[in-house]
Amino acid sequence: MKKVAVGILGATGAVGQRFVQLLTDHPWFEVTHLYASEKSAGRSYEQAVNWKVSAEIPAVMRRLIVNLCDPDLQNSPRVVFSALDSSVAGDIEERFAKRGFVVISNSSNHRMDADVPLLIPEVNPDHLDLLKLQKKKSGTSGCIITNPNCTTVGLAMVLKPLHDAFGVTKVIVTSMQALSGAGYPGVSSLDAIDNVVPYIKNEEEKIETEPLKLLGRVCPDGIINALFVIDADCNRVGVRDGHMESVTIEFEKKPSVNEVIQALRDFRALPQELGLPSAPNYPIVYREEADRPQPVLDRDIGRGMSVVVGRVRKSAIFDIKLTLLVHNTIRGAAGAAILNAELMKVKGLL
Repeated sequence: MKKVAVGILGATGAVGQRFVQLLTDHPWFEVTHLYASEKSAGRSYEQAVNWKVSAEIPAVMRRLIVNLCDPDLQNSPRVVFSALDSSVAGDIEERFAKRGFVVISNSSNHRMDADVPLLIPEVNPDHLDLLKLQKKKSGTSGCIITNPNCTTVGLAMVLKPLHDAFGVTKVIVTSMQALSGAGYPGVSSLDAIDNVVPYIKNEEEKIETEPLKLLGRVCPDGIINALFVIDADCNRVGVRDGHMESVTIEFEKKPSVNEVIQALRDFRALPQELGLPSAPNYPIVYREEADRPQPVLDRDIGRGMSVVVGRVRKSAIFDIKLTLLVHNTIRGAAGAAILNAELMKVKGLL
């Protein structure tokens, strides 16, 4: 199989580095172009990047020259992954899409646009139908596809089988989010050590709205959101990778604890049926131990692409409460976007 040439926008940042790591030796995609700011452009990747993901920069990436984020660059691949910061991503992604690029974005700027798919392949693959509306509006062959916020991914994946089976009506979620979610250098060590920061800018708003779009249904003008409500509190904690979430849920039907656990364990979806390269065999892994999940022990399950759930039990206020863990820079960021691209390739949309 001939590999699809791809580029990475924002390749030197924290999420960009994770894209570089995960796309190296990918069976379907080959990174041919790296893009970043003026500070990095014109230098080799190993000169431009402050590498933080693993021990070594992949050898095939070291000597690639970093380019400016310019859609008019000659010989650019027509598929790009965006790891750009939201402060600059909106305009750059739009320019690439208008020039006919497929932009598969981790950035937040276009997630809630009516004609942009906010996609988790296990949750809402049918939302790719929005691309017809998007291309009709723009008049170009280019498009933008987004993955959700890193905390939303874990929550929405757990809610999907439970909403289908029992009908979610209300959700309360308290997050304990890893430092890597703030990028690099991120949170000051004096703020992170011996401390919990009970505020992450714009995070609660994303968690309270994005799952409603993800679990909504496609209509001619966009998405009709799911009707349940979410109340979120977000905290930054001194963990390197892995977002924990304590979730309490009210349902229309009243499932038992065992019924909830079984629904989570049985969950499989289109990526597993298709055998997509980045799809874990088990998108949700349930741990029976009383003290799991834990970031250090469980964040890499399924190569970081599985959501790990534990402590399912009755709630005195709603119906069920549980704890979940999602690897924020893999399933919550670069890995999510790559899985989106794999689904699009199978569907002939690249």
